[in-house]
Amino acid sequence: MEQRSIQDLFSLTGKVAVVTGATGVLGGEMAHSLARSGARVAVLGRREEKANRVAGEIEVAGGESLALPADVLDNDQLEDARDALLERWGRVDILVNAAGGNVPEATLSDDVGVFELPEKALRQVMDLNFLGTLLPCQVFGAAMVEGDEEPHGCIVNISSMAASRTLTNVVGYSAAKAAVENFTRWLAVELARSHGPGLRVNAIAPGFFIGEQNRDLLLDEDGSPSQRGQTIIEHTPAGRFGEPDELGGTLIWLCSRAAAFVNGIVVPVDGGFSAFSGV
Repeated sequence: MEQRSIQDLFSLTGKVAVVTGATGVLGGEMAHSLARSGARVAVLGRREEKANRVAGEIEVAGGESLALPADVLDNDQLEDARDALLERWGRVDILVNAAGGNVPEATLSDDVGVFELPEKALRQVMDLNFLGTLLPCQVFGAAMVEGDEEPHGCIVNISSMAASRTLTNVVGYSAAKAAVENFTRWLAVELARSHGPGLRVNAIAPGFFIGEQNRDLLLDEDGSPSQRGQTIIEHTPAGRFGEPDELGGTLIWLCSRAAAFVNGIVVPVDGGFSAFSGV
């Protein structure tokens, strides 16, 4: 590799990125992180008003952004979003699959045990997280390889601690994120072998960050940790929940030239949670 400055190694200037689930807390912050590193960022999410707001915030901060209202489980909407992005910027370099989340009905409770979990809810959480990652990879990944003899691009999927560590109650979400991790490794091998080493696929496994979906689970009404939240903090060597912007450094690294030989891995950003036995 030719000698580059540290700034050049980690710069995303000139790159075009699309972030699914960018209307959520973590996805939105990842979109901002990419923009701050120089990428032009397409904000993809189901909530049109929120997508416009995130894109507007990026523009106000001096970046380039495009709102793409779309559902990651609707191929037609994804293809329309891809076409709009290509019409605007002509290329796709980076895909971040941040869409996902749990389905409450696919979670154990005092009234619902493992034998009573409804099939419909389990299918919903699997579709949202696994198919909601796979389908954007197909649609936007095709744009990465089209018309380029030596395609270059980077896909970053978002996993979870639930994929590799047994977390009580969240059986459907855990299985879905485990599928995302397996698919990440599989796709990394497939794209590199079929289209060359310029296409890379990795994943980030966040620890515990406060988002819209888990706020009531991890925090009490007064903002202090709930019983489950406190248990998580006690098992996190950093002794706290993560801050959304703390995912940005890992994301930028994986998308940059600095990670040109990094492929098929899952990076935990978890304050040490996955390293601690609890003893």
